[in-house]
Amino acid sequence: MKNYGLAKRILVTGGAGFIGSHLCEKLLDEGHEVVCVDNFYTGRRANIAHLVANPMFEILRHDICFPLYVEVDEIYNLACPASPIHYQFDPVQTTKTSVHGAINMLGLAKRVKARILQASTSEVYGDPAVHPQDESYWGNVNPIGLRSCYDEGKRCAETLFFDYHRQHKLKIKVARIFNTYGPRMHPNDGRVISNFIIQALQNQNITVYGDGSQTRSFCYVDDLIDSLIRFMNSPDDFIGPVNLGSPSEISILELAQKIIELTESKSEIVYEPLPKDDPHQRQPAIDLAKRQLGWEPKTKLEDGLRKAIEYFKAIV
Repeated sequence: MKNYGLAKRILVTGGAGFIGSHLCEKLLDEGHEVVCVDNFYTGRRANIAHLVANPMFEILRHDICFPLYVEVDEIYNLACPASPIHYQFDPVQTTKTSVHGAINMLGLAKRVKARILQASTSEVYGDPAVHPQDESYWGNVNPIGLRSCYDEGKRCAETLFFDYHRQHKLKIKVARIFNTYGPRMHPNDGRVISNFIIQALQNQNITVYGDGSQTRSFCYVDDLIDSLIRFMNSPDDFIGPVNLGSPSEISILELAQKIIELTESKSEIVYEPLPKDDPHQRQPAIDLAKRQLGWEPKTKLEDGLRKAIEYFKAIV
């Protein structure tokens, strides 16, 4: 076994989700025992089906809005719907997952003395008034908008993590994850890359909201998983928050054109009104991650998109 004598028992909440399933896979590959917790609201069994036969892998169907009693060494708290379609479908439950879920996972970490990492989000910056966004920026968030169940839920979770750290000396890590893409994205999650690829593969019109000048920065999932594990294994005094994502910025219109080109699609681009509170710019400053974790993304957007396209070709 890899890491014999150093293997840990690691809990991954949201472990059947897009990012969570890749994290479970990587941790198993490193020789750790992995407990995957998911209520399968947006997570899918297909994402982890190839891991089930591994004797070091355990699945628990559980909603982290309720306490969980297990014995673990580390906790990655990834549980929460992360796409607007899914988190706006039941906004009260989304907020509960972020807030009650954080309280329950922090309570578990306190009880078993585990190190715990919170998967926060670039959404804590809202529609940013500074560009690019670094960790010192407090954000520009609408607290009563359609997106606030997710934005403010994640902001409150960060507050809880830092208060548990200050009050109970808990070993925490807070990662602000920017747009991530790759195989196992939910085909109907409404995110821009999955939307564009599926529309292009089916030669449907590609829907661009606004004039397409709004920008995003996309990080391939393998690079993100590397950053999360590096962060978890970093010294105790580096707790974050830290931006994890790609600093390479692209407009939504350019992205649509690139995906049409890569898929050799006959799709045409059509324009729809921009959703309320949709950020106009989103680009992380990752100087802190470079300095503290020795990390930056390695996968070029075009290479990652090709892998994502091959995945979606097989399922649509």
